[in-house]
Amino acid sequence: MRMFKKVLAGFVAAAMVATMAGCGSSNSSTKDSGSDKAAAEATTEAAAPAKVLNTNAANKLIYCITPSTSNPYFGTVQTACKEEGKKLGYKVKCVSHDDDATKQSELFDTAISEGASAIVCDNAGADASIEAVQKAYDAGIPTFMVDREINKEGLCVSQIVANNDQGAQAAAEALVEATGGKGDYAELLGLESDTNCQVRSNAFHRVLDQTDMKMVAQQSANWDQTEGQSKAETILQQYPDITAIVCGNDTMACGAAAAVAAANLDHDVYIIGVDGSNDMRDNIKDGKALATALQQIDKITRNAVTQANDYLTNGTTGLEEKQLVDCVVITKDNADKLDNFVFAE
Repeated sequence: MRMFKKVLAGFVAAAMVATMAGCGSSNSSTKDSGSDKAAAEATTEAAAPAKVLNTNAANKLIYCITPSTSNPYFGTVQTACKEEGKKLGYKVKCVSHDDDATKQSELFDTAISEGASAIVCDNAGADASIEAVQKAYDAGIPTFMVDREINKEGLCVSQIVANNDQGAQAAAEALVEATGGKGDYAELLGLESDTNCQVRSNAFHRVLDQTDMKMVAQQSANWDQTEGQSKAETILQQYPDITAIVCGNDTMACGAAAAVAAANLDHDVYIIGVDGSNDMRDNIKDGKALATALQQIDKITRNAVTQANDYLTNGTTGLEEKQLVDCVVITKDNADKLDNFVFAE
């Protein structure tokens, strides 16, 4: 524990320096998102878009565009958008781009042609999505990004994302606590074109690289459970003595947990992830995984819909374009408080 506290002090200092240096980056947000009035008054008005995008405000139609809802995380985005939109008097139409930027572009075209008042989007790539958002901007339709940012500011009214850096770092801290900062580990990366993939990986390594833990394998499993299980099986065959598998999301982590269970090893393999899914919660409760960082995607999405309504009503959200919502570390101690990406305080 004493060793861990020294490590912790070191990487907290490093994280403060990194945060200060990263304030101007297109991939780092600078303000926390909040739905209450106090939070709104604590932030500055969005610097962009430069024009008011309210061409179809009277139509009361929100298009929600996400990756496939076969991942329950994205199902939560659509459910929260529908529920919050209905409360505010909007019809919400939900569609999926399946992480295909071309399909996403076509869905933006459809939203534009159907007179969408606003678009809430969990995008198909930080760079690949810029063109689609530009089309909505040019048509006078505001876009509100959730979960994933795009690599250009000024086109979206809001980009509200989980604090992936903080969450992944906290999950890695839990791993160091469990292992004493020793042992070999493998890493499963997500979709490498996704900004979140690199942000989470960098945060993992900012913690783990300051310990005696050694990464012996790193492979992409593209956020997929089946691929995560397959990649973990291959890694375990090559490195049966590893201490941990670090995963960029819970879906891959659940695949890794299945691979470890099937391997019948004579030692524990600690698994961490990011998302906060019910499946990962159950693996944690059963001792098959160690921890995850809950991305409060239900809260994030509801904030986006509320801000869309504020913007369409008043021409402003009163908030900065880029907003962060902190993650909550889920372990066996508090797993019972998590359900469908909502943490009961």
